[in-house]
Amino acid sequence: MIDRLTIDRIYERADIVEVIGEFVSLKKRGANYLGSCPFHNERTPSFTVSPAKSIFKCFGCGKSGNVVGFVMEHENMTYVEALKFLAKKYHIEIEETEPDPEQIIQKNKREAQQVLISFANDWFKEQLHKTQEGQNIGFSYFRERGFTDVIIERFQLGYSPSDRRAFSQAALKKGFKADVLTESGMSIERNGTLYDRFYDRVIFPIQGITGQTIGFGGRTMQKESNIAKYLNSPETVLYQKSKVLYGIYQSRRAITQNDSCFLVEGYTDVLSMHQCGVENVVASSGTSLTTEQIRLIRRFTQNLTVLYDGDSAGIKASLRGIDMILTEGLNVKVCLLPDGEDPDSFARKNSASAFVDYINKNETDFIRFKVKLMLDDAKGDPIKKASMVNDIVQSISCIPNMITRSVYIQECSRMLDISEDVLHSATNKIIKKRDQKEFLKAQSESQIKPDEAVSAETSDVGKMGKTSSVYNEIAVTEIELIRFMLEYGERDVFTVESDIESKSQTYITVAEFIVEELERDDMVPLDSTLAKIFSIYSDSLKKNVPLSRYYFTHNPEIEISIKASEILAPGHTLSKIWERDTINPVAEELQLAKAIHKITNEYKWRRLKRLQKELSKKLKDPNIQEEELAIVFDKLNRINQIKKQLSSEYGSRSIF
Repeated sequence: MIDRLTIDRIYERADIVEVIGEFVSLKKRGANYLGSCPFHNERTPSFTVSPAKSIFKCFGCGKSGNVVGFVMEHENMTYVEALKFLAKKYHIEIEETEPDPEQIIQKNKREAQQVLISFANDWFKEQLHKTQEGQNIGFSYFRERGFTDVIIERFQLGYSPSDRRAFSQAALKKGFKADVLTESGMSIERNGTLYDRFYDRVIFPIQGITGQTIGFGGRTMQKESNIAKYLNSPETVLYQKSKVLYGIYQSRRAITQNDSCFLVEGYTDVLSMHQCGVENVVASSGTSLTTEQIRLIRRFTQNLTVLYDGDSAGIKASLRGIDMILTEGLNVKVCLLPDGEDPDSFARKNSASAFVDYINKNETDFIRFKVKLMLDDAKGDPIKKASMVNDIVQSISCIPNMITRSVYIQECSRMLDISEDVLHSATNKIIKKRDQKEFLKAQSESQIKPDEAVSAETSDVGKMGKTSSVYNEIAVTEIELIRFMLEYGERDVFTVESDIESKSQTYITVAEFIVEELERDDMVPLDSTLAKIFSIYSDSLKKNVPLSRYYFTHNPEIEISIKASEILAPGHTLSKIWERDTINPVAEELQLAKAIHKITNEYKWRRLKRLQKELSKKLKDPNIQEEELAIVFDKLNRINQIKKQLSSEYGSRSIF
């Protein structure tokens, strides 16, 4: 457990813009920051961060919360793990004992594997730096490649010895269990014996975007042709290669600062470019580029340059993959390095300025590059040219922006000597066909089976919002009431004469008014989370302990912090009751007393409407007993009394 004082220190120190800015490229927009949401695929940024309120909100997918909630959601961490992550970042000490082997057994699969991977990372580094074999073989290899101590340390490079059981035995001795070793992919079990996946290899740790090592890549030191030159960790709960880019953790700041990213193929390409001073680079680690990897890049920049070896024979084969980059809305350029060079060798021969200068002079827009490449291949053959045009049009159709597509069509029309109308027609045909396919797929996935339908009679408020306008109105108004409490709870809005003779007055706050009104008529919120917030506020008023909105947006109960952050998020959608009233929501603070009168009355009317409907239904029941009938009539009378109260003035209260 982490004590409350330490949790408060973490919240106080954690800068939400700084933390989220490490994962998302944020740009200042007025008092807030805007970026592309990391939780869903979007082309128009709708992810907002409010430094004043220390919360985030995506208006595309609805995700919201505080800084801890963001880390939990983004990194798939528990509440405690997210707190530890932030504590480490801001150098806040948390006193906890290291887990012993028995405690490791009790951890879930993800936690156990993370502990093992961290141990492996340190063990590989130790083998490189502190063993004779590591020095003679591992260090010699890195020195031959020209890597300095700074780069070796920055990327935490290591070495795994030739003994095929060395790591497995070390891990078992440390207390790790065999199933954790095999499930993490670090060991392979054969006939009851554990063997190392990585042996006699230099090790390239693979970090996620937070800097945690999640897997490894290893290059063999053996020269036999039947041994794979490079070997990666298998898919695990920590490492999914389709979602990871090598170097993203070390390069993310440079990518944001330069507003551009270089994409290369291998580990050493990234290392050598960093060493020469070009740090805005990531590698696909030899695998085909995936949509998830492209979206990871897009969170930091819209501009991507793909670097190809000078004598690369696989350029044509890789062109189709670049269509995916266009589909995600990135600006893609291609650069061919000089003959015989790859990013690794070229970076070792050049300074950062010379490297970047070459790129700037030789990079070409992808569409133009593809047209030139395929024109050379067609060489006047009309059949090949027709096939080439179809291929080019396919790529253009992937570009989501209509204006950008039109510009490329004009350019390709000139280069290919084909009418713009023909290219437009062919492009639109592909887009229409693809859109129809996606629509049918979405329609099929959204079909609700009869047995999945929710009964309006048995659902709670959250579910009823989809099936009953009455319940939906109640849910929306409840949110508005809680918003007033969180936003203006401690604000004085009414006075009540406490002593007629002395004419002294007592001030009533927004929170006091709402709590008193709802509790008097037994109308506390129906939504469970809103009810918790209401109850906490009610208890604090009775104890005369003031609560700020910070208490709720940073509450240790995640459901409370998420709900409060969502309600207080910039641009929160207001209830439609404001559309029927003269109160301007933008200036509600200036008409606060009138506003809370309005929303409280509206909420009570809606609750009464619902209750009246339910009671009237009971009266129609032919089997209703006399005792129950009397109770129903009593409740209906009570409803009528409250209605009269709502229609009259609120006692001796006067508005400021």
